[in-house]
Amino acid sequence: MMRWVVLVVLAGAFVMTGCATWRSDLDIPDREAVYDQPLEAVWPEIREFFTRNELSFREDRGSMVLETEWRQEFGGSRIAGFFHRYMVVGRRETPTSSKLQIFRITKSTNRTLSVGGSELDWGQTARRSGEGEGDGFGVGSPEDVAASLSAPRGDVAVAAGSGQSQRDMVMEWRVFRDVSPRLAKEENAPKPVMVARAPSATSAPSQFAVECGLPILGLGKQAKPGAVLLLGELHGTREVPRFVAQSTCQAVVAGVPVTVGLELPLENQTRVDAFLESQGTEHDWLKLMESPFWRSPYPDGRGSEGMANLLEQLRLLRAMGLDVEVFVFDHPKANGQEREDAMAATVVHQVESSPKRFHMILSGNIHSRTKKGLPWDEQRKPMGYLVKEKLDDVVALDMAYDSGTAWICSVDSKGVQDKLDCGVRDTRGRNNGDRYFVHLWDSTNPEGYQGVFYVGPVNASLPAVQRGLGRPGSNDNSVHPGRDGEKKLASTR
Repeated sequence: MMRWVVLVVLAGAFVMTGCATWRSDLDIPDREAVYDQPLEAVWPEIREFFTRNELSFREDRGSMVLETEWRQEFGGSRIAGFFHRYMVVGRRETPTSSKLQIFRITKSTNRTLSVGGSELDWGQTARRSGEGEGDGFGVGSPEDVAASLSAPRGDVAVAAGSGQSQRDMVMEWRVFRDVSPRLAKEENAPKPVMVARAPSATSAPSQFAVECGLPILGLGKQAKPGAVLLLGELHGTREVPRFVAQSTCQAVVAGVPVTVGLELPLENQTRVDAFLESQGTEHDWLKLMESPFWRSPYPDGRGSEGMANLLEQLRLLRAMGLDVEVFVFDHPKANGQEREDAMAATVVHQVESSPKRFHMILSGNIHSRTKKGLPWDEQRKPMGYLVKEKLDDVVALDMAYDSGTAWICSVDSKGVQDKLDCGVRDTRGRNNGDRYFVHLWDSTNPEGYQGVFYVGPVNASLPAVQRGLGRPGSNDNSVHPGRDGEKKLASTR
């Protein structure tokens, strides 16, 4: 007989029992799902649910506890590095009622999971050295750097670990919605939520066949058809691409078709399309990486291994038959306001061409602002400002994070504008725990953001070409060797 030890700490959680009105399959419930039958009657249906959905498990007979086998995030990906399993615990509420508690256990092969966090305290954008708390603004591509003359500084406080456990109330309610009508033998039971299947796909997986990671708190209210979510990031981390991949996966398996916009040069669209339609072989990766963008002498974070991984994860979702599309929108040959205008026009055209999709647009956090003016140009109209003028349902979120590192290109320390320093830099953030979430404020801040998306402690993601020219994760560093943990700055002209 297996021995089970369940140790759960729920800090600051407000849990209620009883029935609840389900608002969206992505929403995080605010109360528990309670079955109006004793646990002994419910448990056989619970076992059948996991069997029916091909979630292999083992259990300690008689204990009303089961544990699923490990599944890798994004299925067959060789580069995800995150694995998940469920521990399902049956609880007796009364002699005639019961409930389930489901805990998602996550492990990482690269030990990037952090220790549990603290009280909420919203993160700040990167700052120029010597500026005050209220003067922060982000660091972006070489074009942005040249304009802003910004160079972030910060303290390091990275908490690392190999695993974490979180209660997954979204999964609890998904099980309840399936099992409860079967227990009641209802003929008109609600049908299961169908994933968003690509129009050209002949088949698509069930909702439970795809591992999308721990549900992102607050995402459900934003991920809806017709909505536009502008994400303003600090380039060069592993965590932001993973946030985008998880958000896409969670939305599409909840039945919402998703289009992802990336701040890559427009001339890369054909290569990106070809890669997304490919089998993801070494040859396919080489064709993608042949673009001058990935081999730029200024290898900013947009060409990171994390971004390459994101494309691979989106390719895998499409290969499953899920309705995921990707477009690129940067116009690097344009400068200043002309560039913002061109990027905004590309984004608006994409949204207006497919108004029933959820659009998630990732860019440096100077472009996604929805208020006029930048620290170095009070008249500048950022891309986000222009997009919000043209479209109705637009929400802009700034990146919040815990301290760590990022791959950043900034102006040479001596202020020489034709020279950039690119390398691993310390970033200063604030600890809001280890779970990804979306949070909206009561009003828009001075930069034009309505809230934040939080990604936990950040870790630098090196340029993809420094991590090997083949598939990410292949450990082929023969051409441009990469060194883990390297912090030395690489100067380029």
